[in-house]
Amino acid sequence: MQPTRPPTVHAPLRTLLTQAQPAVLLEAHDALSARIIERCGLSAIWASSLTMSAVWGTRDANELTWTQVADALEHMADVTSIPILADGDSGHGDFNTVRRFVRRLSARGIAGVCFEDQRFPKFNSLHGDDHELAPIPEFCGKIRAAKDAQVGDDFVVVARVEALIAGLGMSEALRRAEAYHDAGADALLIHSRRPDPSEVLQFAREWSGRSPLLIVPTTYSGTPISEYVGTGISGVIWANHTLRAAITGMTALCTAVARHGSPLTSEPCIAPVKEIFELTDLAELVEARSRYIEHGGRPLRERESVEHR
Repeated sequence: MQPTRPPTVHAPLRTLLTQAQPAVLLEAHDALSARIIERCGLSAIWASSLTMSAVWGTRDANELTWTQVADALEHMADVTSIPILADGDSGHGDFNTVRRFVRRLSARGIAGVCFEDQRFPKFNSLHGDDHELAPIPEFCGKIRAAKDAQVGDDFVVVARVEALIAGLGMSEALRRAEAYHDAGADALLIHSRRPDPSEVLQFAREWSGRSPLLIVPTTYSGTPISEYVGTGISGVIWANHTLRAAITGMTALCTAVARHGSPLTSEPCIAPVKEIFELTDLAELVEARSRYIEHGGRPLRERESVEHR
């Protein structure tokens, strides 16, 4: 990996969420997936709690601690320069945990965090029907705590409204959105698990651009992003697709080895080893070895002088 860089955000998330074309955020679950996303030309990363939990072999129910999540996010930030929006679940506890989490992330170059109004511990929105929401005043307190704790003006706090997931209807979703906006949220995320975007589009019409609005179209992924242009939707989050693709690829390889005793049948479909070297910037280490070991750490001008004698 490259040496740890100073915490900077080269393209502020706040800017991406105010452009005419909806921003596209793709899920990362570790430093490698984050680097691949940037390498492929995407402009922003969604650091998903579902997929980060999965790579640890845990459930998306706050089984990872907030410090484990923060460690994973720091590794992502160390190897990328595009904005990372962290999935902060319901805050990993009370307002005080929110403050500590936000202070750490914003000081280390994470572009923003999204907190959802489910009670702690949360349960994945796409599974089951038992989704208990926090009282509005309690969640507003978490938003205010997050804004008070952030380091730097560009950090974005997104309030995720789960009223449609919980079956509480559009009016409750709008009531909560208004309260969260008044509490200081920089943007909203409206979540729906309908097989089409009708609910989120209705919410966007009612919300009428009062702040940036993000969606997570996992259950209505067939809708072209062009259909969201001009609707008031500011960002589209593909929230779990990178890990799902990796699972498919790893399963195919493991199945081939189990059946045939070798990966030869899958070899044309897998990345060459040199791609791992490229993704982890081995060339930088080779150059550094030359600078610090092979030439005894002498300054470049001195080395050149010695070499030309």
